[in-house]
Amino acid sequence: MNTIENIIKLALFEDSGLGDITTECILTQNSSGKGVIVAKESFVLAGIEVAKKVFKLLDPDCEFFSSFSDGDSIKEGKIILKVQGDFLSLLKGERVALNFLQRLSGIATLTRAYVEELSFENVRLTDTRKTTPGLRSLEKEAVRAGGAHNHRMSLYDGILIKDNHIAIAGSIKNAVRAVKNRTSHLMKIEVEVSNLDEVKEALDAGAHVIMLDNMDYDQMTEAVKYINGRAVVEASGNVSLETLNKIAATGVDVISCGALTHQARSVDLSMRIDTT
Repeated sequence: MNTIENIIKLALFEDSGLGDITTECILTQNSSGKGVIVAKESFVLAGIEVAKKVFKLLDPDCEFFSSFSDGDSIKEGKIILKVQGDFLSLLKGERVALNFLQRLSGIATLTRAYVEELSFENVRLTDTRKTTPGLRSLEKEAVRAGGAHNHRMSLYDGILIKDNHIAIAGSIKNAVRAVKNRTSHLMKIEVEVSNLDEVKEALDAGAHVIMLDNMDYDQMTEAVKYINGRAVVEASGNVSLETLNKIAATGVDVISCGALTHQARSVDLSMRIDTT
């Protein structure tokens, strides 16, 4: 299943599946021209291939002209992409293509700000599953374009025992044992903890990764010292540009930050039709 193509088709149907009344009234015959997408502010680009796919699905014969790719820093006023195709397809695809570009570039731009702010090269910055429903694969790709890393993609590709799992199992020990009994020895087990007693229990149970959830700086520092390299240490909760380096200074290995996706602002872009 081509997930990206299906996402784009749904977006196109949402916007013009029953037609484009305005354009179809104005266009009395088939004609073609060029659409030019312009940056109205500076940002980090993400989603350019998705934008191209939007127009390609509407007009398989359209042509593209661009010198940029995902991860590039774009200056205000720059032409990001030129699309040559029939006018009906250009106008049907305009808003959908821009929506993808603006949203994904916003994530890449915010992520780049976090990456540049982080002063500890040995600390890995990752995203979370706090993504827009249906757009997770695209948004996580945008995080990579911004220079950070992905946490697990979904519930199927990583084991993370959280508070509700522990509540059902009765204890961290029980939860870890249950997972070990039902999964391959090749799978790493991560456990979310909220205090030092839980850190000790998770480590004793054989967790490979311990997530320190919403702990203060002193607690995190103490937890890192206690773990002493016996497990990977991840920090999560209350991560912002202001707290990022304070968290990193506690000695954790990974910082997971939901803000990279759920707090990103869409960047400002526009598309104009060039009839010359």
